[in-house]
Amino acid sequence: MTTQIDYYELLECERGADDKTIKAAYRKLAMKYHPDKTGGCKDSEAKFKAVSEAYEVLKDPQKRAAYDRYGHAAFQQGGGGGPQDFSGFSDIFESVFGEFMGGGRGGGARNGPRRGADLRYDMEISLEEAFHGHATQITVDVTGTCESCSGSGAKPGTAVKTCGTCGGAGKVRAQQGFFVVERTCPSCHGQGQVISDPCPACRGEGRVDQTKTLQVNIPPGVDEGTRIRLSGEGEAGARGGPPGDLYIFLHIKRHAIFAREGTTLHARAPISFTTAALGGEIELPGLDGDSIIVRVPAGTQSGREVRQRGAGMPVLQGRGRGDLVVHLQVETPTKLSARQRELLEEFRATETGEESPEASGFFEKLKRAVGG
Repeated sequence: MTTQIDYYELLECERGADDKTIKAAYRKLAMKYHPDKTGGCKDSEAKFKAVSEAYEVLKDPQKRAAYDRYGHAAFQQGGGGGPQDFSGFSDIFESVFGEFMGGGRGGGARNGPRRGADLRYDMEISLEEAFHGHATQITVDVTGTCESCSGSGAKPGTAVKTCGTCGGAGKVRAQQGFFVVERTCPSCHGQGQVISDPCPACRGEGRVDQTKTLQVNIPPGVDEGTRIRLSGEGEAGARGGPPGDLYIFLHIKRHAIFAREGTTLHARAPISFTTAALGGEIELPGLDGDSIIVRVPAGTQSGREVRQRGAGMPVLQGRGRGDLVVHLQVETPTKLSARQRELLEEFRATETGEESPEASGFFEKLKRAVGG
C-alpha cells in the first residue's frame, strides 16, 4: 500500500493555516519545483505535482473541510481516482501566479480569441520639441498576426478543428470522491480547438515576430511622463483576438537655460551690478525662436524674481501658455579697470547709507548689540 503524505506537510504549513498562508506556501514550492526551473528533473516534477495536488484540495473550502475530516479517504470513495490523478496542474499554477510568469501565450482554460498584450516604448525629446510638438517615426519589435494563416495557426488550406474530447469547451469533468472536479482538457490544453496540421510559418502559434515602423505625433505642451497611446499597435491577439496597444512614455531632456514646472518655465539670469542699481533690460532666447525682453527694475536685489506672463510652455490640448519666471542674480565684478575703480571709490566716498538701507540698518543693529 502506497503511503500518502499529509497535504499540510507537503505545503510545509500548519493544519490551521489560513488561505493566504497556504497560497504563499504553494507559490514558494511551485516556483522551486516547477519543471521550467529544474530542467526536467523527474524528482522535482513529482514534487511539483504533489504540492499542486495538495493545493488543489486545500484552496477549496469544501474539499479542505472533507480532507480535514476524512483525510485522503475523502477522495477515494466512489471511484474515479483520487487527486493524484488530477492532470490540470498548469491551471493551478497559472491561477496563483497569473501574469507573474508571463504566461500570456500558454494554455489554461482560456479558449477562443484573446487580446494581445500592451507594449511600452520610452522616448526622449528636447524641451523645444515639447514646446512646438514633434512628428517622428519609431521602430518597434512586436508579435504580429501571421499573414500566412491569418492568425488561425493552421496550415493554409486546412482548418482548425473543434476538440473531440471536450467538445470545444476547453474543460472536462472528472469524479473525485465526493466531488465532480472540472479540469483543463488534456487534448487541447484548454483551447477548445486542435490544429492537426500547423502553419509552417508560425508553427501553429498564429503569430510571428515582426519589426514595425510607426508614425508618432507629439502634441505641443507634453511633459515628463506624458503617455501617448497608439491603439492596436501592441502584440497581436491569439486565436484571432484583437491586438494590444502601444504606450509611448515621454521623457524631457535637461535644458541649458530653462527648467520646467508644469506650464511654468524658470530661468536664472545673471545681471551686472550697474543694471541692478540703475535698472535696465536683458534679453533671453525664447523657445519659440523670438527673444524675450525682461525689464529689470532699478534697485534690484540678487534673487529677485521677474514674471513674464504668457512666456512659458503651451497648455497641453488647451489654449494659452504658462509664465516664465526669471531669477535675477546680481554679479559682482571681479576685474576692474583703473577708471572703474576710481569711479567706485568716488561713489563710496559719497555714500550716506540711504543707498543701501538694509545693509546700513544691519550694521547699525550690530553696533548697538555689541555696544550693549
